[in-house]
Amino acid sequence: MEKHSGWKQKYRDQLEDWREDFAGSGVLMRLLGIVLLVYLLIALALGFYWSSEPETFSVRDTAALDSNGRPLVVGAATTGTLIKVMDTLLEKPGGFLSNDIMPPGVWLDDIPSWEYGVLIQSRDMAKALREAFSRSQSQSTEDRSLARAESRFNFDNKSWALPASEAEYRDGIRELHNYLGRLVDEDQHNAQFFSRADNLRYWLSTVETRLGSLSQRLSASVGQRRLNIDLAGEERAQRSTPAPVEMEVKTEWSQIDNVFYEARGSAWALLHFLKAVEVDFADVLEKKNARVSLQQIIRELEGTQQTVFSPMILNGGGFGMLANHSLVMASYISRANAAIIDLRELLAQG
Repeated sequence: MEKHSGWKQKYRDQLEDWREDFAGSGVLMRLLGIVLLVYLLIALALGFYWSSEPETFSVRDTAALDSNGRPLVVGAATTGTLIKVMDTLLEKPGGFLSNDIMPPGVWLDDIPSWEYGVLIQSRDMAKALREAFSRSQSQSTEDRSLARAESRFNFDNKSWALPASEAEYRDGIRELHNYLGRLVDEDQHNAQFFSRADNLRYWLSTVETRLGSLSQRLSASVGQRRLNIDLAGEERAQRSTPAPVEMEVKTEWSQIDNVFYEARGSAWALLHFLKAVEVDFADVLEKKNARVSLQQIIRELEGTQQTVFSPMILNGGGFGMLANHSLVMASYISRANAAIIDLRELLAQG
């Protein structure tokens, strides 16, 4: 009997140990659950905060001004604005999100699309600075700081390490500061900015192409059949491979909000660059009587930055019951693009 009672006691002790272990693990699981819940709530709150777009800023505040509020040198407004736009891209709430691999950044796609639109316009402006604005003619030497800045800005926007995108973009900003410092220094003559109509037309031609593409992608939110006009206007024009005469063009439903925010970011950056151009190319615009044309483009782009009150980007039909935010954005972008075409033609006149 004693032998059996000892075995039973040992069994009871083992059950008691298991019960205590289970109770301890249950407490641990509850603690982990609470920690995870708190983390998710904090990430959700941060996600809402990080999803806010930066406000527009004053272009004149970014330029080196004299006592009368005029830029010290031609080019200071444009260069300073590019620096400020890239700084905003990196220092806004949440920082640069396109390369995030952890929540809440990895969950967000609208702001990374906005960032990509800003980045594309900044790359185009950096390219124009290197190729046109800082050079007197095609045979002149390019500025090394601008060349390095352009290469840094063209770095992959989704690289999160070795090196991170932010590190490359900050290097590009430092190169722009170097160029701007030499530009405003009267004792140095190895940095120039040439305010000429042909230089401005060069950059505007790139802007025209970008806006035309965005307008088409935005309009494709509802889908439509389009005739192929790739070879229109040239009797003997050829293409590499055959293409259908008519095709269906439609943006995937999962990409509609991404295209919308890319266009919104692109318009945000372009709005500031055009305001800077209005300052640096003031004499050219006055001579061509084109200032009002530029101001009209700026006004159209300001319309793209109105507050979006809907919690999501709607994709109603063109004349349907629900709004279609993409078509509204396309309307502003298309009008701005048409005005840029007119401005380029005006600048080309003698």
